[in-house]
Amino acid sequence: MLSTERITIRRLEREDAEALLQLRVANRQYLEPFEPRFPDSYFTMAGQLEVIEQDLAKWDQDQGYGFGIFLNETGSLTGRVNLSNVVRGAWQNCTLGYFIAEEQQGKGLMVEAVRLVLRFAFNEVDLHRVQAAVMPRNRRSSRVLEKTGFRYEGLSKRYLYINQVWEDHLIYALTREDWELGEDK
Repeated sequence: MLSTERITIRRLEREDAEALLQLRVANRQYLEPFEPRFPDSYFTMAGQLEVIEQDLAKWDQDQGYGFGIFLNETGSLTGRVNLSNVVRGAWQNCTLGYFIAEEQQGKGLMVEAVRLVLRFAFNEVDLHRVQAAVMPRNRRSSRVLEKTGFRYEGLSKRYLYINQVWEDHLIYALTREDWELGEDK
């Protein structure tokens, strides 16, 4: 569990399935243009329990680290931030992904959550590089990465299958050296 004054990020547990379901259902239409297409079964209690079970297994296997973003004031789940596709060996890399409820957009909460998860990536699980991919039209997401020190590395054509379309993505990355040089977190 890592915290700022406004938020806490922590691993989701089975008991969080109802809150995760409510978050996903409430933001389904809002997030649809930015995510892979999910079957209707994903937006059920069983579907969200499966998401949490998969996350827990990835934690145990050092393959990924998924966090819920909780508002300290209310304790409510308002988003997710994830380190996935962890690769060890010579690369020591992972992929960063995140979303926040539509009603919480523009408040700087995601910047705080990304800073916390970067601290975890570099200081707790000893990764060397974190990369992220953002569709060019998702300017808010690019700003989160820029504010947290990521550097733009280039455009990857038809990179991910998002909402039934192969979408181009801007690639960003941050290494441990970049983090340590700019760390004021």
